[in-house]
Amino acid sequence: MTAGDARERIEAVFADAGCNGWLHARVIGDGAELSVRGGQPVVPASVYKVVLLVAAARAVDAGRLDPRARVVVDPATATPGPTGLAALSDPVEMSVRDLLRSMVAVSDNAAAGVVMRLVGLDAVQMTARDLRLNDTRIVGGDAEIHAAMMAETDTRTVAEAFAALADDDLARPVRAYDPSFGSATTATDMTALLAAVWSDTAASAEQCAFARSALGGQVFRHRVASGFGSAPSIAGKTGTLGALRNEVAVVGYPGEHPVAVAVFTHAARSDPSLPLVDAAIGRVAAIAVDALRVPIDL
Repeated sequence: MTAGDARERIEAVFADAGCNGWLHARVIGDGAELSVRGGQPVVPASVYKVVLLVAAARAVDAGRLDPRARVVVDPATATPGPTGLAALSDPVEMSVRDLLRSMVAVSDNAAAGVVMRLVGLDAVQMTARDLRLNDTRIVGGDAEIHAAMMAETDTRTVAEAFAALADDDLARPVRAYDPSFGSATTATDMTALLAAVWSDTAASAEQCAFARSALGGQVFRHRVASGFGSAPSIAGKTGTLGALRNEVAVVGYPGEHPVAVAVFTHAARSDPSLPLVDAAIGRVAAIAVDALRVPIDL
C-alpha cells in the first residue's frame, strides 16, 4: 500500500464515521512517516497527561520528585472524574509512581491533579520546549479544563458542563473545541513525544522504561487497539471531551520497528457514546501502521 492509498483510505474512514480527523504515524528508529493534517493544531483533552507523565519522569531524574513518596488524596476535594480516585468514597494514600500509573491506566483526573501540583505547570511547559514539541501548549490540567467548560456552558458543576456538551440540541461552546483558546498540540508532536519515550531520549532510560510501562497499562481498548488483533503490543493514552475523541499510542509487532500513531477526531455529534468514531480511530491507526511496518535488520 502506498502512502497516498493509505491517506485516501483514512479520509474515507473519517468521513464514514461522521467526524473530522487528524493523524500522524512514524516508525520509531526508521524515520518513515505518514500524515493526514498531522501538523494542524488540535485539542489534546486527556492526551496532555502524556506530557505530564514525561515531565514527572524528568523531575524524578532531576531529584525534584521522589517516586516513592506517599501522598494522601481525598476524593471529596480532588479533581472530579468518572474513573480512578475521584470515584472513591474515602481518602487513600498512594505513592507518586502509583498515582502516575493510575493517571494513565484509567485517565485518573484526581491523580493527574496531584501530579500536576507536585511537578508544576512550568515544568510541563518546559518539557514540551526541551523536547522541541513546538506546537504543543499546555495551559493547565483537568481542573482548568473543567473551569473553562463550566464558564463556557454557564453551568455550576462539572457534571452539568459535560451534560451541556453532550446535548446536541444546544449550541456548542466554541472554546471547548478550539485549540486557539486552551491547551493545544498536533498529531506530529505527539508521535515525536512517544518516539522520544521509546528511544530513551525523553528522560533517563529508567524513567522512559517506567513511562512505557505506564502507557502499556492503559485499560481502554475501544479505540486504537480495536483496529488490531492480538499480535501487536499497544501502549497509549486516550483523550475525550464532548465531541472530541483522541488516542496516541505505540504499536509494536515482534521483529519490527514500533510505530507511534496519534489520532484526533471531532465528531459531528456530542453524544456521550460514539462507537463509530471510536472504531474509526482503530481503523485509521491500523491503516497507517500497516502502511509503515518495517522489519528490524538483524
